[in-house]
Amino acid sequence: MSDRSGGPAAVGERLVLVTGGGGGIGTAVASRFLALGDTVVLADISETALAGALDGLPGPVTSVTADVRVVADCDRMVAQAVETGGRLDVLVNCAGVWVEGHSWEMTEEQWDRTIDVNLKGTFFACRAAIPHLLRTEGCIVNISSDSGLGGNPGCAIYNASKFGVNGLTASMGLELAPHGVRVNAVCPADVDTPMLAGQARDYGGGDERGYLETLLAKYPAAQRARFIRPEEIAALVAFLASPDAAAITAACIPIEFGLTAGY
Repeated sequence: MSDRSGGPAAVGERLVLVTGGGGGIGTAVASRFLALGDTVVLADISETALAGALDGLPGPVTSVTADVRVVADCDRMVAQAVETGGRLDVLVNCAGVWVEGHSWEMTEEQWDRTIDVNLKGTFFACRAAIPHLLRTEGCIVNISSDSGLGGNPGCAIYNASKFGVNGLTASMGLELAPHGVRVNAVCPADVDTPMLAGQARDYGGGDERGYLETLLAKYPAAQRARFIRPEEIAALVAFLASPDAAAITAACIPIEFGLTAGY
């Protein structure tokens, strides 16, 4: 890092922290920033997932094992990222889990896990990062969901977590705008990742293909529908973190083939 004292850094000179870095979206986001020449720190709860991500990335990456449900881990991962580069310019919150089922059948454990990873983890990662981002006039990009823009039957807990992420994004964006720190959220529908494959396996009732086809059938022009690619999410994240997006903050931006236009 050329500037350890603070102030905005140019693209290619930034320190980027990505939570959920061992997942499909997190890895794609890391790859995009690496291609821009930035320094990337990946955080994930799974050492195995981190190892797999590191093997496939085009450049040196620092990793830290952290559970975003634990506030002390959020503080530690941010501290380690700052130690790596002497600063923090971009936080991308990719850590997330999915749950679905009838509301009357859901458990406290499912509620706690989903809210803690998706919402609590996002908030406390942001809380730890903000003092450093104030010094660099950096930015936060939260990976939310189309489920944070409208309700989905059988997804009350997940909807609640992602509506919460969008609320955090709007509030923090307004709070930090006077200080030169931008906060935005990307709200994708179904993304072609191992997490989506896990959904089909866990909730498809033995018919994984049928489960996925049902998801695609809800999109406009369903006969031409496909799942979103992680690289498309990464491109939007990189744009939101760039100087070209200087006028965009407190925004929750859908990327879902027009699905939420009918919400």
